[in-house]
Amino acid sequence: MASVTSLSDSVHQRLAASLSAALPQAGSADPLLRRSDRADFQANGILALAKKEKANPRELATQVVSGVESGELIKDVEVSGPGFLNITLTDRAITENLAARYADDTGRLGVPHAEQPGTTVIDYAQPNVAKEMHVGHLRSAVIGDAVVQLLEFTGENVIRRHHIGDWGTQFGMLIQYLEEHPHELDHKADEASGEEAMSNLDRLYKAARKLFDADEEFKTRARRRVVDLQAGDPQTLATWQKFVDESKIYFFSVFEKLDMEIRDADIVGESGYNDMLAETCRLLEESGVAVRSEGALCVFFDDIKGPDGNPVPLIVQKSDGGYGYAATDLSAIRDRVFNLKANSIIYVVDARQSLHFKMVFETARKAGWLGDDVKAHQLAFGTVLGKDGKPFKTREGETVRLVDLLDEAIDRASAVVREKAQDLSEEEIAERGTQVGVGAVKYADLSTSANRDYKFDLDQMVSLNGDTSVYLQYAYARIQSILRKAGASRPVAHPELELHEAERALGLHADSFAATVAEAATEYAPHKLAAYLYQLASLYTTFYDKCPVLKAETQEQIENRLFLCDVTARTLHRGMALLGIRTPERL
Repeated sequence: MASVTSLSDSVHQRLAASLSAALPQAGSADPLLRRSDRADFQANGILALAKKEKANPRELATQVVSGVESGELIKDVEVSGPGFLNITLTDRAITENLAARYADDTGRLGVPHAEQPGTTVIDYAQPNVAKEMHVGHLRSAVIGDAVVQLLEFTGENVIRRHHIGDWGTQFGMLIQYLEEHPHELDHKADEASGEEAMSNLDRLYKAARKLFDADEEFKTRARRRVVDLQAGDPQTLATWQKFVDESKIYFFSVFEKLDMEIRDADIVGESGYNDMLAETCRLLEESGVAVRSEGALCVFFDDIKGPDGNPVPLIVQKSDGGYGYAATDLSAIRDRVFNLKANSIIYVVDARQSLHFKMVFETARKAGWLGDDVKAHQLAFGTVLGKDGKPFKTREGETVRLVDLLDEAIDRASAVVREKAQDLSEEEIAERGTQVGVGAVKYADLSTSANRDYKFDLDQMVSLNGDTSVYLQYAYARIQSILRKAGASRPVAHPELELHEAERALGLHADSFAATVAEAATEYAPHKLAAYLYQLASLYTTFYDKCPVLKAETQEQIENRLFLCDVTARTLHRGMALLGIRTPERL
């Protein structure tokens, strides 16, 4: 089905045409249309245009109004204040536009595909091999997945990349330690679940790190082992591969619990760029972008200096010949631009790495790998805080394991579902509890602007009141209950009916779904979609309180209100799915 022109776009087109006719010398003019408390929409663009053209704003506004025809779309336009326009639409236009969205059997609700889609590589969900995932990994995974869903829904060709930490000094340390302490790994590791096997690896990693930091001779042996690994020694590589495979099983189990799809082909860790590192360094040095400084290959920047006033370089290759993160990240950019043909590269990475990525992107631009036709963007995110406002830790001061956090959220949500459950079996309560608990964690993250820190408060997250996913899920389940109780009555649009104020507000907001999705996708801002959905659920609650559905006065009114219910439910369902959150039919 073709896309549906939104009401705001239709009004915008009418006003812009009238404005251009009134001031032909100004060319195309933007009426600056927005939703308003005083009417359905308000146009504020006339004041600035009148000032620019040295015209009287109120006279210009009156002239624009005379050029706008009232009819099936616009009921009334009035001049307000110094030259604002207040626009009221017809009830028929609201119902008919929603009916057009409702008729879209693709499930897109009339949302258009991008006219000129590009290719975006998105780098997100980057856990480390041989380390358990913790609360710090939550945001990259959840935000990244939502941006992937938004971009794909709008028609972009999206290539996912999970840049896992699977290479470098720590693996020489780990492999050497295991060779010297073969019994340290649980002898039942092969039979263990993903979480148990990972717990063993994590314990092994911590023991190896402790010895590495305390014993210089072991440190020397571990570094020799790194050289063996980089040189492709078969035995060393085989042990490394076992660590990677074991870790992947665990990663998949955690992402499955997060209700996220992670495909093996999309996991291209640091090791995936190993063969490109030497060439990356050669290209940078030959072009003069990087220079040798005290034996290391460095890139210097005019505007990046340390507290002492000296330049802070990006170290691409260390003086001992080893490669740093910069070499890997720059090689990844080359691969994504020249092999994957990316137009955009998004990195969903902690804000604390902003300086690193600023230097990497600038280096890639200097080298000619990023240009006007390819943009790189760090979608930087803030820190997850505890209720005390400090970085989220356990009582012992340890980083919180992600699986523990999710399990607790599911337990809390299951208790809420059990309390509200009507005719649900224990199996259904467990299923809903998982969907509500995981949804609560995701929504709390996504409803906050990515660059802001947020407090992790499970009591608030699973609350039925306030800006929570449970509130949205409950609104959806309530609508499904009404539709089930409707009996022979079916949702049918009746454009001839007058609408209650609450019906109009709900219908106008539902109609702006496409614009919100486009904005959230363009700006990589899932929180804007979350805010839209919360307002939709809030407006539905007001509608539900003020407009009886199944006990409406006429059959036509019952059908039209069921239609409004179903449009709202479909919008909630589609919007929540774009955030990676389930909407259970019953709660």
